[in-house]
Amino acid sequence: MQRNLEELSNTKFDVLVIGGGIYGACVAYEAILRGLSVALVEKQDFCGATSANSLKTIHGGLRYLQHADFKRMRESIYERRTLMKIAPHLVHPLPVLVPTYGHGLKGIEAMTVALKINDWVSCDRNHGLPDPQQHIPAGRTISATECLQTMPGISADGLTGGAIFHDAQVFNSERLVLAYLQSATQLGLQAANYLKVTDFLQDGDTILGAQVTDALTQNTFDIQAKTIINTSGPWINEVLGLLDQPPSSHQPFALAMNLVTRSLFDHDYAVGIYSKTDYTDEDAILKRKNRLLFIAPWQGCSLVGTTYSHYSDTPDHLSIPQHEIQHFLDDINHAYPLANLTAQDVYWVHQGLLPSSHSPATTHVQLTKHYHIQNYQEEGLNGLISVTGVKYTTARNVAIHAVDTAAAMLKRPVLPSQSAQQPLHGGAIDNLDDFLDQGHNQLSRIPDHPSVQNFLYNYGTAYSSVLKQVQHGQRATPRLDLLQAQVTYAIEEEMAQTLSDVIFRRTGIGAAQKPTTAELQTCADIMSNTLLWNQSRVEQEISEVTSRWSWSTPKPPSVGEKTATIQGR
Repeated sequence: MQRNLEELSNTKFDVLVIGGGIYGACVAYEAILRGLSVALVEKQDFCGATSANSLKTIHGGLRYLQHADFKRMRESIYERRTLMKIAPHLVHPLPVLVPTYGHGLKGIEAMTVALKINDWVSCDRNHGLPDPQQHIPAGRTISATECLQTMPGISADGLTGGAIFHDAQVFNSERLVLAYLQSATQLGLQAANYLKVTDFLQDGDTILGAQVTDALTQNTFDIQAKTIINTSGPWINEVLGLLDQPPSSHQPFALAMNLVTRSLFDHDYAVGIYSKTDYTDEDAILKRKNRLLFIAPWQGCSLVGTTYSHYSDTPDHLSIPQHEIQHFLDDINHAYPLANLTAQDVYWVHQGLLPSSHSPATTHVQLTKHYHIQNYQEEGLNGLISVTGVKYTTARNVAIHAVDTAAAMLKRPVLPSQSAQQPLHGGAIDNLDDFLDQGHNQLSRIPDHPSVQNFLYNYGTAYSSVLKQVQHGQRATPRLDLLQAQVTYAIEEEMAQTLSDVIFRRTGIGAAQKPTTAELQTCADIMSNTLLWNQSRVEQEISEVTSRWSWSTPKPPSVGEKTATIQGR
């Protein structure tokens, strides 16, 4: 995957995709698989914003049962199965345990019926998955005693049992986006990060392409395209504002936050715990009552989510006030007192902006329920499509519809969708256990089993290409030799431009916890030597990375400062 700006400026593409998150990556992959010529630009790094900050859960749509929305359930079940098939190294089954209380809608009887219906609706959930480890078992219920043994410390008042079902979890959401992009570039996609769209090329009511500015050099050039698909997420309003006559509609967004904390349980279940906190905060304007907190095991930590609040500032200024994090910790501790979490137990704050359907004037935050594909031909503008959505799970399905819309606009036939059948980059794995055994044998000189496991999950079958970059004995330990190879590979094959790209979105060593000093220095040394950074640049890059953990040492606000904030990614 090479950053070829000359090719971008000298080619007229069928489609230019704006935005390199999960929706942009899926649209680009879908479009090029179906025979279109495609370019993609991202103003920051690929998967550097909301798509990196999901709860990492691939939902099968069980919650849609309460509205009898079987269509959305079937769609979610199919997409969950597809992701486990095309990216088995990154998407794995996740058992979920939710305690049941009383004998109403949250009771054991209602959940028993719900699990039976879910099993019936998802009767083909394992069809086409040859590896039994990827299979989703039937749901079941357990007794109150067994539930308490599994989750000691939860409220026993009115506890009638527990419901167990399975969804799936993304081990590394950033690398899943990269897998889509790498698969697409192997088919001819021209993609580049750090290219910001600064204007549209327009001839009357027709879009002819976009002007972009390279954030690394400040050079500006044009990219010609017959159709533009805008998947810029929370930047959609800004991008549309570049038009000669911007649309009058304005998409509101809500701030979503998840926390990565020390591990709260010693089992492999994700758990749902009801929080009964109910308050309205004058600054945050939040009201929370009987929310279901979702706590999932993830990379040796717990991933807890999700809390939502209104957001009215620009996405570039995304920040989370310190008191919002503390409110969330209070919610968790109230729902599960044994957690006893403090700010020092927070390893990472996941934050992103999601489309909202309610005005900030209301206290309740309501996310948009359905994706939206906007074709502006009805408004007298040709050659532009915008795509917005909330769910990571169904991004591939949304991409199919977006490409169908683009093909109709181009008035040309395209190939049928094949994205559900083709393994993604690194995903041609028939049996995950056999693959992991082979990888561990090949890396037996590295005694750190979790690091090797993470390495194999991150790269899948592409790990052998990374190993070609290993320079044995160059670092203090074999594990750091392997890290050196990943950094070199990230620069040469994955378009990494900054230390943050490597730490957070290529190697994943900063995804859950703060890297060690040796790890950070290894990455900085390799990037400095390869990209010819001076010492000032190295110090700046290290400072940028380490500042991401500033919430763990909160400082009192200075005079005139209303509240401390956590700066957005």
